[in-house]
Amino acid sequence: MAIRRRRQERLERVVGVPGLWATAYGNVGSSIYYALGLVAAYALGLTPVVFLIAGLIFAATAVSYTEGTALFPEAGGSSSFARHAFNEGTAFGAAWAQMLNYIITISISAFFVPHYLGVFWAPLKENPWDIIVGIGVVLLLALVNTVGIKEAAKLNVGLALLDLATQLLLVIVGLFILFSPTTLWDNIVWGVAPTWSNLIIGVTLAMIAYTGIETISNMAEEAQVPERTIPASIRATVLTVLVMYALIPAVALSALPVVQLPDGSYETELGTTYAGDPILGIVDQFGLSGVPLDLLRGFVGILAATILIIATNAGVIGVSRLTYSMGFYRQLPSVIRKLHPRFNTPYVAIGIFCVIAALVMIPGKADFLANIYAFGAMLSFSIAHISVIWMRWKSPELKRPFRGAPNIAWRGRSIPLFAIFGLLGTGGALVAVLVLRPDARWIGIIWMAVGLVMYVAYRKHIKVPWTETVTLERTAPVAEVDIAYTNILVPIVATEASEEMMVTAGKLAADADVQIAVINVVEVPVELPLEARMPREERAADELLTHARAIAEEYGATVLTRVIRGRQAGRAIVDEARATKAEVIMMGVASRRRVGDQLFGRTVDYVLRHAPCRVVVTSDRRPPSPSATAALNAAASTAVSGVRKPPSDPEPR
Repeated sequence: MAIRRRRQERLERVVGVPGLWATAYGNVGSSIYYALGLVAAYALGLTPVVFLIAGLIFAATAVSYTEGTALFPEAGGSSSFARHAFNEGTAFGAAWAQMLNYIITISISAFFVPHYLGVFWAPLKENPWDIIVGIGVVLLLALVNTVGIKEAAKLNVGLALLDLATQLLLVIVGLFILFSPTTLWDNIVWGVAPTWSNLIIGVTLAMIAYTGIETISNMAEEAQVPERTIPASIRATVLTVLVMYALIPAVALSALPVVQLPDGSYETELGTTYAGDPILGIVDQFGLSGVPLDLLRGFVGILAATILIIATNAGVIGVSRLTYSMGFYRQLPSVIRKLHPRFNTPYVAIGIFCVIAALVMIPGKADFLANIYAFGAMLSFSIAHISVIWMRWKSPELKRPFRGAPNIAWRGRSIPLFAIFGLLGTGGALVAVLVLRPDARWIGIIWMAVGLVMYVAYRKHIKVPWTETVTLERTAPVAEVDIAYTNILVPIVATEASEEMMVTAGKLAADADVQIAVINVVEVPVELPLEARMPREERAADELLTHARAIAEEYGATVLTRVIRGRQAGRAIVDEARATKAEVIMMGVASRRRVGDQLFGRTVDYVLRHAPCRVVVTSDRRPPSPSATAALNAAASTAVSGVRKPPSDPEPR
């Protein structure tokens, strides 16, 4: 007899270290494609040193994020840290700075896409075509994310590995062919090339090359064993980025050294001719010509454009998830986080913030975008450091799955030196932006002021103090259900085929005197966090499970029900089968389907390929096509013949 308790909606924790690393490196590693040229224009011969300084600050910031995320494994990053350390008002400030960061990520990544595609058509590198194409990329991704996308974790890992391999190849070849310590030393004219003010600006710009580590924090709720996978993935990201960002600028400045112009000024082609596509600048110095050079330039151009499009999309997804999170904590009016009635995506937020991203691209100035980016990122990172320091002082008794080092003891407290160093770095960069870049200063201040006014006014409207943390009510469990693990797993959807499947399952369970576990997977769009409220889908799931129970109980079967949340139904079903050690999965499919690469549909096909046990495919009663009949019979006969086969069965399904 199964124990009766309230339904527990299972969240899909499927992202391991490779997936987290790929997500972070796809964001952080993409920045080198534009940051290298921007930094070189100001830092000149000290560009490698500037990237090293920024890398050390990045490493300290990564440690703060690791400790904070392991302590609070929830989406939000610096906003989440600030909420626990201080109050909701501070959390809003961090979140609003993050929002600016995501918006500029969208703008600057999309803006440089046409610069690399310029290997095929040169006008793409110049205004207005780079602006037009960049805006087109933003609007297209806004539409794609409104309709809803299915995140392909394996594709992200593959592209991140391909990107890393390409960068590594360029570095290795460059070290043998181009690298010259003498040239690097001769590039430096202390106090003149660069000037001290330009050196400081270079450091602030270099910091943007390392932003993106917060994406791991935002995926904390989807990570496998977050207290282990998050520190491991951040360490892997930091190590990879530090090595690549130390070597690529050294090779680039060896190949494209600093030269003095007739007017006495200094420049490097890396910051002028190749400012929009600095990695292609390295490629052009390899001494190739003709077809080999064209092929290599084409490959690097396509890869760089692809990585930048992925980074742009990551910004759109970041806006979507951050908007939902801010709405949940009553930081934004509900209209901004409104979900599309069909696609369940926050289309209002996507539309508003993508339009803003497109508008700030219109001036067509990369350094303008970079400085605004630095403002948002440095403010957010500084809040993260302060929050970690204060939590050490305020709550030393908390069990920390990861404790950063080095530390010093003072007045009975452990003071994190890494966070203090990181704060000095990010805070100093923020001050430099405010002092030296008036465009970023005023836009950043206006952005934060508008946000704070809107936040306070909204809190006053809903009669909630601006410092108090309140949340929207989550959907309450709708019914008392049985949960227990059994040998037959039945994923059910609203089709006639599912009814036929329940009939078959009921007969099998009655004859074999076993129980049925019936599940419904609520697919959460990647634009929303996994815990997002989806009341319509949750009510529909409960109705389906109630109906399925009634069908199976007609045959005397014992039925157990569960709602599962996941990004992809097929993967969620397979994970549930593994967790419950199911002996057989019963799937329903409509018989009138076009025979093709996916005969049964995406979900059923995925389960057939990856299930740890036998799979029974049941069709509805409509006469199927002959080819479909043959395929269904083959699959069903194979599956049924092995219903009692143990889960370790390696035979293909």
